[in-house]
This record gives sequence, structure tokens and C-alpha cells, in this order.
Amino acid sequence: MGLIVNSPPLVQCFSQAVTEAFVQLHEQGLIYRDRRLVNWSCALQSAISDIEVENRQIEQRTKLSVPGLEDKVLFGVLETFAYKVEGEESMELLVSTTRPETMFGDVAVAIHPDDSRYLHLHGKRVCHPFTGRLLPIIMDPAVEPQMGTGAVKVTPAHNHVDYKLAQRHNLPLISVIAENGTMTAECGEWVQGLHRFLAREKVLAALKEKGLYRGAKDHCLVLPVCSRSGDVIEILLKNQWFVRSEAIAQRGCHYVSFLVKLHMLSLLSDWCISRQLWWGHQIPAYQESDGLWVVGRTEAEARTKAAGLLGKSEQQLELLRDADVLDTWFSSSLFPFAALGWPHKTEDLQQFFPNNLLETGSDLLFFWVARMVMLGKQLTGELPFSQVFLHSLIHDAHGRKMSKSLGNVIDPLDVIHGASLIFLKGIAESGSDALRFALCRYDAHGEKFSPSVFQLNCSMENASHFCNKVWNALKFTFAALGEEFAPLDPEQVFPSFPMDQWILSRLYHTAEYCAQHFENYKLHSVANAISLFWVQDFCSTYLESVKPILRSGDPVHVLSTQQTLYSCVDLALRLLSPFMPFLTEELWQRLPKTHLETSPSICVARYPSPEHLVSPTSTW
Repeated sequence: MGLIVNSPPLVQCFSQAVTEAFVQLHEQGLIYRDRRLVNWSCALQSAISDIEVENRQIEQRTKLSVPGLEDKVLFGVLETFAYKVEGEESMELLVSTTRPETMFGDVAVAIHPDDSRYLHLHGKRVCHPFTGRLLPIIMDPAVEPQMGTGAVKVTPAHNHVDYKLAQRHNLPLISVIAENGTMTAECGEWVQGLHRFLAREKVLAALKEKGLYRGAKDHCLVLPVCSRSGDVIEILLKNQWFVRSEAIAQRGCHYVSFLVKLHMLSLLSDWCISRQLWWGHQIPAYQESDGLWVVGRTEAEARTKAAGLLGKSEQQLELLRDADVLDTWFSSSLFPFAALGWPHKTEDLQQFFPNNLLETGSDLLFFWVARMVMLGKQLTGELPFSQVFLHSLIHDAHGRKMSKSLGNVIDPLDVIHGASLIFLKGIAESGSDALRFALCRYDAHGEKFSPSVFQLNCSMENASHFCNKVWNALKFTFAALGEEFAPLDPEQVFPSFPMDQWILSRLYHTAEYCAQHFENYKLHSVANAISLFWVQDFCSTYLESVKPILRSGDPVHVLSTQQTLYSCVDLALRLLSPFMPFLTEELWQRLPKTHLETSPSICVARYPSPEHLVSPTSTW
């Protein structure tokens, strides 16, 4: 598990960076192993990250499908039952819960110290009807008297709030749900091994049989669901690897914007980075037969560390590597520098790190951006980037975010190459440049956009027509230039004819507009301005106006028009290149080059800007 065989050098380099980061953070005391609560997917039998948890709002009694069960499970119900008070046959304490099956893990009942209804119960205990345990009635100011009965069953091994309460009162932790979602031996033979939601029905029936059931009512709740498996998330107590996030986050907060800082401060709770999956970067930790865990870049390094700690020879040790892999957000957070060769001081790292801009979606501020800042600053001493550009999120026609888990994505290859759909017209073949240009024309600063297949087809069709327009404009230009044309530097053309002056003026102002809006990351404004220049200014107006001149045969007029044509297409292709790299490269390579042009590709040719062009107002 986690081994890389015949991997490309970049993958091997990145794997080495992940290992190095883990080891360094462990040596700094920022990574540790402990038994704590984690999000657990019983269907995947793995801890999962918060981003993989879909919090569904349940407003009333609702039946939902759960993996592993034929019948749907009822949620949104608050069940109330009674705990009998020790030594007081007629006295009982009512508690309410949406998870009666977890009562096997109850270790106490908590009440507010000032709740007048329960002053007589201070210092007493209640009897668990199934396990026989005596549960203390504890006082805690965090209990909300107006919620439910005002008495709260405390199940610290399966609830984050109860876990903190148990720490304050030194209560035991009892796990009653296994990794596969069945009930553990702690619950008794009558429910042991039973699916947790089937056990719920048996528990409720048993409470009714004992005369302890006190009714149910609809209850609003937030149900955590695994976005990949559809299973209900369980909060389980597991031995895992964690990152001490608070110290790292506080350090990085001094250097980032307010928005990113808010998301970093939300990371102050420690971060579980273990995953029980078959893919990912294997954790570089080894356990010795005595139970000691050691971390090393290699097994040899870990063996040396273990020998020193245990006072044994290295030959005496039996080490077993942790089979778990790392949370993908741990390795992803290293991307800005690991992809450039870190921890080695490569030329790429020295030249390109730190970067200045990250472009991503707002939904990744917490999971990726904040963690890149945290680990980048901690491991390199540098912020990985100084600015974050948040693009829109693509949703489907129903407003749901497109995701592989929901299966509501549109494969870009289907747009590029075309695809047929049942009962629909399908998706026409558009090409990658048309797809990129169409997407860039959306307002990227919006919260989201939800293109339907029809809207997508319309956008792609318009973008494809634009590609054809540019292609045909160049065909016209090549024919007009002829084989003997020797161009001047486009930036040094000073035409004397009004239409030539006008089109170059429009080109100047388009370049000026693009420079201004590129600076503000308004890519949709830039794309629309370039489209406007090509379609209306150049093709519809200028090309039509110069056809009589080119047919006239007047050498002076023709040469002026040829130089203007060349300047326009050369500079307009450069303006378009970031949005349509393939089309523009193909056409630009066919253009004759001036003696000043040394760029091998349009991708590295100088991008037009007002500083490099002659202002029409100052010359004409």
C-alpha cells in the first residue's frame, strides 16, 4: 500500500517531498499520534475529511436509504426515554436523543447546575437499563436547559460536544459502534454485530418493554453524510495521526488577507491526516513490536531512531510500517513548492517559488488555500503566494455543485470532441479553445453559474463560430499579403489612411482595456473585448472596407493596407493567445515575421500593451 513502482521522476519527487514534510513536522512536535474522534465512513471503513462530509438539513421525519440496508431508515425523530434514579424507584430522569442506539455508550447524564427542575438530583446516579452501569448525574454550565428535557445523555466516544464534556469531568470513553457500522461487544450479545440502525429499532422496542419509553416527536437536525458512499457519518474514537493546527495557523495569520485569515482560524482544531484507503501517500511511520511508533524518511532511519529510544540493537527490532495513507489535503497543501523540487534547492524552486497568484474556487479556501499557507510558511519560511483569485463555481441546472460523487459533471472531453445524449440533441464538437474561451466569457467573480446542456451548447456554438471567424480572417489576410510581403515591426506602423488609422486606434484601445482588466482579474471583460474587436471592428468593418483598396492595384494604398492588416492580426492573435493557445499558435506561426521577432512561439511572444503601441491620439 502506498508504494510507487516505475513512477515518473516528478511523482517520485513529490512523494519524497510529502515524506520530508511529515518527518519535519513530526520532529517539530506538530504531528502526533493519538486516540481521538474522527469522521468515519462505515461504508469506506476510513476516516474522511470534512470536505467529504455533506451536511443534510432534515426538517421533519424523513426516510433515507443507507448502504447495507434494504429498507430506508427514519431520521428527524427525537426519542425520549427514562433513566431510573439509583435507590429511588419512583424517581426518573428523562433524556431525549435522535440516536437511541448509542445509549450503550452513555457514561453520564448532564444537567445545568442552576436548573431548578433537577436540584434534587445533584450528586445522584441513574441506572443503565441494559448494561447495569451506574451513570453519575453531573452539572455543567454548557447544558442548555431549554433544549429537550434539559437533561443530556453523555456519549463521549460518539459526539464531539460530549467528548469535551467528558474531558472536563474525567469521564470514561466507551465505543459502541464498530468500524463497519455494527454494534460492539460493549452493547451485549442481543445487539452485538447488528447494523446500528437495525439496533435502533431493537433498543426502542426494549425500552418500551421495560416501560421506559416516553414518546417521540419530529425534530430538525443536520445529518452528516459521506459524499462518496452516501452512508451516514459516524463519529468514532480512533488512533490516528494529527497535525497541531493552532500553532501553524496563528503563525501564518500575520501574513495573509482577512478572508484567508478567517479560514485559517477555523483550522485551530487539530487536523486528522490518516486515511484507511488503498491509494495515496503512505505514512512514513513504523511501529515496533513493543508498541512504540517512530517516524523516518526510510525504514533504516526509523530503525535507528527506535533502537536509540528502546536501548536495543537495530537487529533486535521488528518494525511494521503504518498501512494508512495521508489525507489528500496534506499532500495537496505542499503543491506550490513540492512540485518545484522541494526539499531540494532546485533551479525551478529558486526561480518560481514563492509565486504571486493562486487561482481556485471559494469552496477550497478552508481545505486547500489556508493549508497551503500554513504548511508553506512552516516548512519553507515563505508564503506560497501573495494573492488568491477566486473563480466561479460550476453548478448543474438544478443548482447543485458539479462533482464526481453526484455524477452531475459534464466531461470537458465530451464538449471538445462532442457527445450524444439520450432524448437530447447532444453536445456538438467544439474543440478545447472554444471550450476555454466560452468559460472565460462568464463572469468569474460570481458565486456560481449553472449551465444547462442547452446553454452550454449555445455558448460552445458561439465560441466555435468565433474560432471560424478568426480562421477566415487570417485566410483573407494571407491572401491579401501574398508571398512577397515583407512586414515592418507592427508597433512601428504609422498609416495615413483613415480606415487604417481607425482600426489601429481600436486595436490600441482594446489592448489598453485588456491590460486594465487583466490587472483586476476580470477575464470575462478581456475575453469579451477581444471578441468585440475581432468580430465587429476587424472582420465586419475593417476587412469589408479594404476589399476595394486591395482590388485597386494602387501600390501605395495596397502596401499601407497590407502593413495594417499584418499589424492587426499579429497583435490581435497575441491578445487572444491566453484564451485560445492552439488556434493562435497555428495561425501565428504561418505569419511572416519581422527581423525583430525572435520568439519561437506566440506563448512567449510579447503581449500587447499600451506601453508598446503607438498611441493614436499622439500620432494621427
